[in-house]
Amino acid sequence: MKKTEAFTVLRCWDKKGRYVFTKRDLSKLFFKDNSKTFTEGINRLVHEGWLIRACRGIYVNPHAHSFDGYVIERIAVALRRGEYNYVSLESMLSEYGIISQIPIDRLTVMTTGRKGTFNTHYGVIEFTHTKQSVSDILSFIQRIKGRPLPVATRETAWRDLKRVGRNIQMINKAALYVS
Repeated sequence: MKKTEAFTVLRCWDKKGRYVFTKRDLSKLFFKDNSKTFTEGINRLVHEGWLIRACRGIYVNPHAHSFDGYVIERIAVALRRGEYNYVSLESMLSEYGIISQIPIDRLTVMTTGRKGTFNTHYGVIEFTHTKQSVSDILSFIQRIKGRPLPVATRETAWRDLKRVGRNIQMINKAALYVS
């Protein structure tokens, strides 16, 4: 992979608003390279700072003009592509002002995929598995324009917190029931 070709491809995808890639995405973008050349090219781009290895198999273009404040959510989408995911638990309860602690470097996500915790360059992503049906999930989440992941309503985030057995002592019950 030539650097000029890599820059052109990354710039093209940046114009489309995409700056987070899985290794598989990149292999499709640089399909002409054999496996060894591709791996060496990606390693060179990481070493020179043109890509950041956010976590295993996920790469971020830090120079993208489309880079926004939702990079950790975009990484979460890439990690659990093909599953239903939404921001919930402490992350959403904090956004709603229902808990006083603000999870600065942690994103809590409910997923139909596997549970797991990923330490990324941009913070920790914690996936918690849910057995809810897709129709239940879709009826209790909301999409916010420009945000990569849908979010739980305040009631859903509270229900999820209780359902997975998390600490409910930090909840401000007065704030929970304010519309």
